[in-house]
Amino acid sequence: MNEQFEQALDQIAEEKGLDRDEIIKMIEGALAAAFRKDYGKKEQNIMVELNADNLGTKVFDVKTVVADDVPEEEFDPQKQIKHADAKKHKKSIKIGDEMKTDITPKEGTNFGRIAAQTAKQVIVQKLREAERELVFKEYKGKERTLVSGIVQRAEGDTVLIDLGRGSGVLFPSEQIRGEQYRIGSRVKLLILHVEPTPKGPKITLSRSHPDMVRRLFEIEVPEVHSGVVEIKSVAREAGSRAKVAVWSNQEGIDPIGSCVGQRGTRVQTVMSELGGEKIDIIAWSEDPVKFIANALSPAKIISVELDEENKEAKVSVMEDQLSLAIGKAGQNVRLAARLSGWKLDIKGANLAGEEEKKKEEAAPEVAPQAPTETAVETESPEAESTEAPVEPEIETDKKAE
Repeated sequence: MNEQFEQALDQIAEEKGLDRDEIIKMIEGALAAAFRKDYGKKEQNIMVELNADNLGTKVFDVKTVVADDVPEEEFDPQKQIKHADAKKHKKSIKIGDEMKTDITPKEGTNFGRIAAQTAKQVIVQKLREAERELVFKEYKGKERTLVSGIVQRAEGDTVLIDLGRGSGVLFPSEQIRGEQYRIGSRVKLLILHVEPTPKGPKITLSRSHPDMVRRLFEIEVPEVHSGVVEIKSVAREAGSRAKVAVWSNQEGIDPIGSCVGQRGTRVQTVMSELGGEKIDIIAWSEDPVKFIANALSPAKIISVELDEENKEAKVSVMEDQLSLAIGKAGQNVRLAARLSGWKLDIKGANLAGEEEKKKEEAAPEVAPQAPTETAVETESPEAESTEAPVEPEIETDKKAE
């Protein structure tokens, strides 16, 4: 290969992150466009082959052989040739074969200024398109993963982030409430989704998505990264509080302890990355009743009644635990509902009253004694002296109560 040409190829390939063969194809396409500009004819399908060793070129008119009875409205004379016409040039040619006719100009023929400019524009355009496609594929494969970026600039409430080979957009809806993004500061973000556009890939970023919490725990907790501890569900109100349900598939491993870390170091690292957002780590369970009770922690639950058909659950808590179960502005119950996937209806219950009711149901024979006590209280003093044997019955009734 020509030494100077090889160096140029290596430089472009390194800068753009492209394969050398792909760059050679771009150059061949640019030369074909230049030839078409100066020497090409309307019915020709121009293709150029470049010899990288001596930089020599050959120009061909390439056509596909089709049947003679192809309807005229379906026949493309620029890219197709009928079988009968193709056999005039090569008798053994078959339908479906590709016929290449050498139309290389004579030696010493040069391209004009306009053709050379066309070739240059084609190469630049193809390089840009290839680079955009490469960046799109790279970031498309990173969807729902964490990346590190530098705050580039802000346009209103929207923040633009420099990701290295591409730029991402952090919309207001994907930002953590109250968080400030200073130009030049480095932040961790979740790639939410990537879409192709004529100007390059549109990369939407997020700091508020629940998967942001999940990925941070994967980085900070080796047990989560290895799969020993699994994050089953995440519910989050970005900037305020999050609930994470964890489960271990290996006996002897404490999933909550693994995520919290020694003296809370692991969870504290995640919280600081999220601007001090509080995180509750709870145990996941296959039993919906147990899972719902765990999800409503730190409130203590008396009972959970499930309506499987409507995916609803009625939860009873002690009166003094009601506000704790609901949380400030209903935050705790909202997060618990999202985490568990059940619609929760929380009601306070008087535990003392419930226990009294259970005792009465367990000892129904005591109930008939109550009228005797009332009757004695309403008797006259004379009656009290004549019905002394009733006294023990009254005392027995009070003890039962």
